[in-house]
Amino acid sequence: MTFDVERARRETPGCRTRLHFNNAGAGLLPQPVLERVVEHLNLEAAIGGYEAAAKHAAGIEHCYTALAGLLNCRPDEIAVVENATRAWDAAFYAMAFEPGDRILTAGAEYASNYIAYLQVAKRTGVVIDVIPDDRDGQLDVHALRQMIDERVKLISITHVPTNGGLVNPAAEVGAVAREAGVPFLLDACQSVGQMAIDVEAIGCDMLSATGRKYLRGPRGTGFLYVRASMLERLEPPMLDLHAASWIGRDEYCIRPDARRFENWETNVAGKIGLGVAVDYATGWGLETIGRRVDCLAALLRRELGRIRRVTIRDLGRRRCGIVTFTVAGKEAECIRRKLAERGINVSVSRRGSTLLDMDRRRLDEVVRASVHYYNTEEEVGRFCESLESIVGS
Repeated sequence: MTFDVERARRETPGCRTRLHFNNAGAGLLPQPVLERVVEHLNLEAAIGGYEAAAKHAAGIEHCYTALAGLLNCRPDEIAVVENATRAWDAAFYAMAFEPGDRILTAGAEYASNYIAYLQVAKRTGVVIDVIPDDRDGQLDVHALRQMIDERVKLISITHVPTNGGLVNPAAEVGAVAREAGVPFLLDACQSVGQMAIDVEAIGCDMLSATGRKYLRGPRGTGFLYVRASMLERLEPPMLDLHAASWIGRDEYCIRPDARRFENWETNVAGKIGLGVAVDYATGWGLETIGRRVDCLAALLRRELGRIRRVTIRDLGRRRCGIVTFTVAGKEAECIRRKLAERGINVSVSRRGSTLLDMDRRRLDEVVRASVHYYNTEEEVGRFCESLESIVGS
């Protein structure tokens, strides 16, 4: 496979000074995104925020069409908000639950999502049921199918967990959800941007994601997809004059599209930059990006496996660009800090972020190294050499 990595690195300023293996935290901004965001901020400073937004209205609207193209949906099924958690919450808290209703979720569910389940369970009496994993560590689709009954009101899973390279079988889950007529909410925060995501092929009714990770967009940007047929079933938990219109003294009307989940005030520069980031990603091709990321991650796992005292912690039949590991006798934070001293970025995933999964595997923390297409084979080698020297010290 040929890939113009020199161009990718030339257009990524951060590559000049850092070895960045923290793309699951935040990807490095490409030059076109950086320039477009700074351009808009400069315009706001020069002529005013409202006036700059009016001048760049086409760029704002383009964000919706770009995201719709990325996900294979309609622009009116997209809401752009400040982060992925806000997007996920907007969909989840818009659902109506009654005592005895069931939410089915996965063992590697993200803490923010599970805390929301617990809060709603406390308020309404809903039951949270965790779908078992199969022998490979991914969600067991057969077990999911056996758990379906008339009380199941939502299937909600994380596509790629924050604490490992596992890719849950979202399309297979979507098939079960469609058969049962159960709404399906997919947290795609870590998957959008590093692999092709097609909401029609997956069959999800709602999907949340962020701009800052593998899409390489600005921080403070996130988005929500809601299938048009689901919109009228969901009343946003909060409304303002953007999400609804005040049409009479005692009457309001919620807007008919997914922007009912937005607020009037927004990060205009970020929204414009997010549209540019999507264009940049689709210019490379998401299938191409996915293949490159998978190859680099596989190489990293192979080389890490050769280092004494290092244990790779990734699960799943299908794995992605997130590579997690532990080092016997070394705390994950110590590894992160020592790598940072060498100009290498990684992060640490702790028990509290995916409590059920970490407890099941008896893990308190893991080092998370996440690659992207602008990383190189040479960087993988340099990373492993640095880690080996730290392990031996």
